[in-house]
Amino acid sequence: MLSRLASQGRGAHSRSFCTAAAAKVKQGGDPFKWDHDTHWRDMFMLEDMLTEEERLIRDSARAFADSVLMPTVLDGFRNETFNRDIFLEFGKNGLLGPFIEGYGCAGASSVAYGLIAREVERVDSAFRSAFSVQSSLVMHPINLFGTEEQKSRWLPELAKGTKIGCFGLTEPNHGSDPSGMETTAKKVDGGWKLHGSKNWITNSPIADVCVVWAKCDTDGQVRGFLVETEWKGVSCPKILGKFSLRASPTGMILMDDVFVPESSLLPGVTGMKGPFACLNSARLGIAWGVVGAAEYCMDVARQYTMDRKQFGRPLAANQVIRRRRCASLVDCGILKNRFSLYYSRK
Repeated sequence: MLSRLASQGRGAHSRSFCTAAAAKVKQGGDPFKWDHDTHWRDMFMLEDMLTEEERLIRDSARAFADSVLMPTVLDGFRNETFNRDIFLEFGKNGLLGPFIEGYGCAGASSVAYGLIAREVERVDSAFRSAFSVQSSLVMHPINLFGTEEQKSRWLPELAKGTKIGCFGLTEPNHGSDPSGMETTAKKVDGGWKLHGSKNWITNSPIADVCVVWAKCDTDGQVRGFLVETEWKGVSCPKILGKFSLRASPTGMILMDDVFVPESSLLPGVTGMKGPFACLNSARLGIAWGVVGAAEYCMDVARQYTMDRKQFGRPLAANQVIRRRRCASLVDCGILKNRFSLYYSRK
């Protein structure tokens, strides 16, 4: 089901969408009237743009989200708890690092990755954040910048969910300006010594490995390091009392002269292009996740306005309610189609 998706360029993708749209119009007769086979949730016909494999991945992710994530979200939000075994369930369903080829990963398209994020965030953004960090901010840089030894060691375990990772870039004094980071990497015999702290780090309280970005004393350049949380001098305290993402395990990474062997340096990148490449990968899932959350809200609002009656008729009978619902559907439809067209398939 999670096999490699067929290659399809952006131009061909656009043409296939236009062809499908024209066929729908012809079948309906009236270009301003939907036929009965067109689902109201899919007014821009995203379904026709997806490959069969992408539909299967989407359906699998939705079934997983409904059966595994939905029953735990209320308790997680109320008590700020996250069950680590959720990552094992992600792994059993082949959902972690789905765009990576080999190492136990699916080798799926970027669109499929976005569809997974969309289904996960239908339940809660906290789960989508945990999924995005593991896939885009931990597995992606190891795959892109790591050695073969690092890939073979970490990617299969991260894909199965038996190991959990986090991404250490944001600091207490540097969020939107990561180039001003204060975490340092000092060259020593056999490796490096890292000193500093990272803040607002998703997954850090339950992580086995941290992708930490630090400034090297040798040239002032930012480099990536794989820091294991069991090492001496590493601690990852949990941040409590959040108003949002309460089911997400958020914390810090504190490093007090932590020795990192040379074998744990990511050799494939130097400078800010390293962390920025990771963030660019994560943004696709974040954007698709927003669509999933919005669609869930629209579903709930739609049902409420159909069930709730005032003055002898449903709220949905009022024109202002219908207009707002239609506007929301259009906005989400445009976003979904832009994401599908902009991020070309592998």
